[in-house]
Amino acid sequence: MSTPQKMLATLGIHLLLVAAVCLTIFPLAWMAMASVMPAGEASAYPMSWVPSALSLEHYRALFSRLEVVRYIMNSALIAGAVTLISLVVNSMAGYAFAKLSFPGRERVFRGLVATLVVPGQVTMLPLFMLLKYLGLINSYWGVIVPGMASVFGIFLFRQYALSIPDSLLDAARIDGAGEWRIYRSIVLPLCKPILLTLAVFTFMGTWNDFMWPLVVLTDSRLHTLPVALANLSGEHVQDTELMMAGALLTVLPVIVLYALLQRYYIEGIMVGSIKG
Repeated sequence: MSTPQKMLATLGIHLLLVAAVCLTIFPLAWMAMASVMPAGEASAYPMSWVPSALSLEHYRALFSRLEVVRYIMNSALIAGAVTLISLVVNSMAGYAFAKLSFPGRERVFRGLVATLVVPGQVTMLPLFMLLKYLGLINSYWGVIVPGMASVFGIFLFRQYALSIPDSLLDAARIDGAGEWRIYRSIVLPLCKPILLTLAVFTFMGTWNDFMWPLVVLTDSRLHTLPVALANLSGEHVQDTELMMAGALLTVLPVIVLYALLQRYYIEGIMVGSIKG
């Protein structure tokens, strides 16, 4: 391929990427614009792309009348607890499957990976019945316990932990370090990129989860932000600006989290894919 053709091909790829970025950002940008429009302007015809005047009345309504702070705190508590607990459980299980020898290790791991093809909706009813038997329905633990471990998290950490040299772990054992010390002082620091990647995955998934909190939490005071926003849409279906303000509050924390941890997130994905 000649140099002009290469330049045209590169230009075409960049134009496609710019178009994809614009298509991705446009809905978020309009949502932010609509959230500060005066009441009724977002649903007017022809559609307004820029607010005629900045208005924060919808955010004031969310925080004063609709108790959105309670729902934000519920989501933060559940997402934070699930993220922290799952990081410990998934990393310990992933390390065991990668570096510890025990009978049936490969068979158990293959069985776990096989469950990835089972849709979550299939296991929702038996999981609900189990939590009901344990008395965890309509409580924070009813949402937290099912997310304490995930097959995907175990698999991802195991694939990354396989890259740790066995000689390094054997040297620590010869020096008298136990498995817990090896896991805490050697494995976790070396696996920091994949831990942060898992943290982003888990927090985003739990924060945005709608179906399971809706099923488990019957008390409106325990609802997470996505569930509360869905209930809000039923009560204020015509108030587009209020809905956009609530939606922006829902997506803003995960956007900020991703922006702060983007470097580690990409590093974990790239290194994990190469080493795995």
